[in-house]
Amino acid sequence: MKKVFIFTDGSSRGNPGPGGYGTVVRYGGHTRELARGFVTTTNNRMEILAAIAGLEILKEPCQVTIYSDSRYLVDTQTKGWIEGWKAKGWRKKDKSAVKNVDLWMRLERAAQGHQIDWQWVKGHDGHEMNERCDALATEAADGLRGDLEVDEGFQG
Repeated sequence: MKKVFIFTDGSSRGNPGPGGYGTVVRYGGHTRELARGFVTTTNNRMEILAAIAGLEILKEPCQVTIYSDSRYLVDTQTKGWIEGWKAKGWRKKDKSAVKNVDLWMRLERAAQGHQIDWQWVKGHDGHEMNERCDALATEAADGLRGDLEVDEGFQG
């Protein structure tokens, strides 16, 4: 399996507000940057979407290491939260509805076939790729990387 490294970050100007994600995908000597901005969304949605974007461009099963500064994203994947939510019909322990179900389901589809190692990195701490993803995400949120799109799954 190819070894791929995906670095991600999400941004929101207000929460909710205009937002964007930045993703850098590295394989061998190749690097690809991805970024999109949305009119109204949340930071958590952009953190999830950044990982989805990276996984969705992979054309075959890979060994993937995903780096994110989002505990929400990484803990959901590494601490078994998502399995518990699904078993309870997308409900949390307190029986309230899980947010961002559309993106969690999309992330599961995008992850199929890959071996994924989720790694948390401290944000805004000088990690070169996290800083690059932050720049991409904030540029996207500010409309500097193209027109802002509608986040169809956002439930304001």
